[in-house]
Amino acid sequence: MGMQLIETIEVGSGGAASIEFTGIEGDGVDLLLVLSSRNTGTVSRIIYGQFNSDTSNNYAWIYLQGDGASVATSGSTPENRFWFGRNSGGNATANTFGNSSLYVSNYTSSSAKSLSVDAVDENNGTTAYQYLAANSWAGTSAITSIKIYCSRF
Repeated sequence: MGMQLIETIEVGSGGAASIEFTGIEGDGVDLLLVLSSRNTGTVSRIIYGQFNSDTSNNYAWIYLQGDGASVATSGSTPENRFWFGRNSGGNATANTFGNSSLYVSNYTSSSAKSLSVDAVDENNGTTAYQYLAANSWAGTSAITSIKIYCSRF
């Protein structure tokens, strides 16, 4: 079985505080969420997410960051959200967007979920960032909704 598009959300130039995918059916095995975003602030912002409106400290994450000249890592546990990358801000080259992909295996299982993220904070300049992240969610119910939002870096 191949991939099946569930939903597309396009936010206009006015922006949105968050986006949410709801009514995710439980007839699949894995979920892939792809995001391309840019914010109107002066700097890039971290993108976070939550499953099924779960705002409890049921998440943990760690990421590896590279910028072509150095490498860094960061992580957090427990958290009330998962880490989903960074988007480009006003300090980046005009019309460039941060891109992230989130992969969740066995999203309908009754076990805790593992998530992987591959993300870039684009900038057609001297420094741009690439990230690889591992997240976990302790929730044991099937994922039926995903909320995505930004927070100041």
